[in-house]
Amino acid sequence: MCLGIPGEIVELLPGRPDLARVEVSGVRRAVNIGLLDGEEVGPGDWVLIHVGFALSRIDEAEARAALEFLAGIGAAYDEEIAALQDSMIDGAGSDGPSNGGASGGPSNGGPSGGTSNGASDGGIG
Repeated sequence: MCLGIPGEIVELLPGRPDLARVEVSGVRRAVNIGLLDGEEVGPGDWVLIHVGFALSRIDEAEARAALEFLAGIGAAYDEEIAALQDSMIDGAGSDGPSNGGASGGPSNGGPSGGTSNGASDGGIG
């Protein structure tokens, strides 16, 4: 099973039209919005996210209902939130907790400062 989790866009990243900073349950991360096929999104909009990519735009009522459901299923939701906390897209930085080491780089342990390859999404997928 793969989970998509709702997140609220808090800002579009300057100079990066494919990235937005999104908040999910208190965690803020850069998310790739390039898959939204030209949909106009901005701060206050909600998107459905999976492994660092916004898959679709959703309304706030749908987002709230999904968050309530996900909180109710427990472990799978917790694993998806942990995967989100561990993810980082290059050049976007982070406003939330990071497990990326002292350099602020990815959690894959590589010295290059590259991004996570998405191979680990909390064991869900």
